[in-house]
Amino acid sequence: MHPVQKEYARLAHLYDDKWRFYNEETLRMTLKEIELQPGESLLDIGCGTGRTLEALKNRFPNAVFAGVEPTQEMLQVATSRLPDSIDLKQNWAESLPFDASTFDVVVSCSMFHYIRKPVVALAEVMRVLKPGGRVVITDWCDDYLACRLYDLVLGVFNRAHFKVYKKSECYDFLNLSGFGEIKISSYKINWFWGLMTATACKLNMGVECIEERVK
Repeated sequence: MHPVQKEYARLAHLYDDKWRFYNEETLRMTLKEIELQPGESLLDIGCGTGRTLEALKNRFPNAVFAGVEPTQEMLQVATSRLPDSIDLKQNWAESLPFDASTFDVVVSCSMFHYIRKPVVALAEVMRVLKPGGRVVITDWCDDYLACRLYDLVLGVFNRAHFKVYKKSECYDFLNLSGFGEIKISSYKINWFWGLMTATACKLNMGVECIEERVK
């Protein structure tokens, strides 16, 4: 079993309670960047226990949602939480099981530091996004000392962990993958822990990203 799957198979039924504050703050900051019109579609990569998809479904009940998650036990929790209308698949970010130009928005929360090949994963995001579609990524930020220290510790003691990225690295990954209108903000959610949220657009033949949708 892959180390990520092994780690989250063990944590699946504890995850929401164990990391409640962190997950709520991550979700709150991510939702600020998402606006969906009726009929538009969103993919959550690394959807975990389905908390993000649940919040999005409640906020945008007439949008279409899907999620991918590599760990079966996490997906089982998500399946019990979410309506059958949400398409959940067991898969990895580097190989998304969807046709090209399927989604208006792709979102990822607290998953990017597990990705071994960021540019490959972002190329897949680019492929499944419609022209003008947006990607929203919230993750740990290596520009903060606490995250750098935790990254070093996890790198030694946790096989599931891969790497925490700086804002500049995240920008470079998005840029190399062909995204435009890249914006990355970093912030602390308490005195200790820092995150970043990146947004970018798939530009194609002059199609511009819709920054503000009708609310």
